[in-house]
Amino acid sequence: MLNFKGMRFPIDVILVCIGRYVAYPLSYRHLEEMMEERGVSVDHSSINRWTIRFLPHIEKMARKHKRPVGGSWRMNETYIKVKGIWKYLYRAVDKQGKTVDFMLTAKRDMAAAQRFFDKAMGANGDPNKVSMDESGANKAAIDAINAGRDVPIVVRQVKYLNNIVAQDHRAIKRLTRPMLNFKSFRAASSVLAGVELMHMIRKGQFAINGTDAMSFADQFYALAGKVRPV
Repeated sequence: MLNFKGMRFPIDVILVCIGRYVAYPLSYRHLEEMMEERGVSVDHSSINRWTIRFLPHIEKMARKHKRPVGGSWRMNETYIKVKGIWKYLYRAVDKQGKTVDFMLTAKRDMAAAQRFFDKAMGANGDPNKVSMDESGANKAAIDAINAGRDVPIVVRQVKYLNNIVAQDHRAIKRLTRPMLNFKSFRAASSVLAGVELMHMIRKGQFAINGTDAMSFADQFYALAGKVRPV
């Protein structure tokens, strides 16, 4: 359960702000102006603090309701700029395009790839197949994992098979582009957790009572353990 104790603003205001921030290509200042139009005076720096504080917890809570993914994964990484330096967002989707998992790392190497696979497999179970590009680091990570398995994971390094994850990256980059460069690794990780969560909501990846009748915003509220105000 989220702890809103000591917050000066109502829970509804906080969730509206952070939910819109990760749902649409907006900056914090855009949201400040939008809330002002609704009669709520909130500084963009407050919204920034809320995203960093609450989004990772909401994403973690949402994982309890995430539907199972398929056993054939497409894995790749994309670039995210943090304090002017490129970092690496590892991501995987199944062959239906459903998000398997994601992880932001400072480096792009075998150790980072293996941490990503460990995280993804710990949360989603082991895949039967993994398609990836010709990255030697990613292949080395899977080889290390397969070394301890009786039945190895099939690895396919065929470029066209990864088109689906490359296309999926675009939805994430479209939202992060107006955010005008993250100021810290923690901020980037927190916001990306929310962006990925909203992306999964749009893809119908959560099993919540009444999902079919819920808007994306309603689902975000429900996953945060709250009811959206009318």
